[in-house]
Amino acid sequence: MIALQINGRTVQVDAAPDTPLLWVIRENLKLTGTKYGCGVAACGACTVHVGGHAVRSCSYPLSAVGQQPVTTIEAIGADPVGKAVQLAWIKHDVPQCGYCQSGQVMTAVDFLKRRRHPTEAEVVDSMGSNLCRCGTYQRIKAAVLDASKSLT
Repeated sequence: MIALQINGRTVQVDAAPDTPLLWVIRENLKLTGTKYGCGVAACGACTVHVGGHAVRSCSYPLSAVGQQPVTTIEAIGADPVGKAVQLAWIKHDVPQCGYCQSGQVMTAVDFLKRRRHPTEAEVVDSMGSNLCRCGTYQRIKAAVLDASKSLT
């Protein structure tokens, strides 16, 4: 059994240390907001926060988490930056199919915590590694910029 701090609570999981964090989140903990996309950390659908930073959970082994807190899309709204991003996502009607959106939101929150008032080019650069098959990139950019305006 491995102790894991996730979304503000400590849980015990029965998983091998080399198990990808994504599988622990989805299968062991039944938190299905984090999505499986590619399995090789290329698309960003599986993005969660570990120790406050965005990571691709499909290729992040459970052993690398250690004592760091893990935050998934299910709890990101409790964070003021997370709430600002969620509200901007709704305002700009970002999702189309929605599959990639939890990873997009988690990436945006991490970015805005590091860069509160980014330029348009910085937003494009920071979000560019998250893929959206529906092509909602313009709405994603608008939402990130809008969320940044609400942050102090």
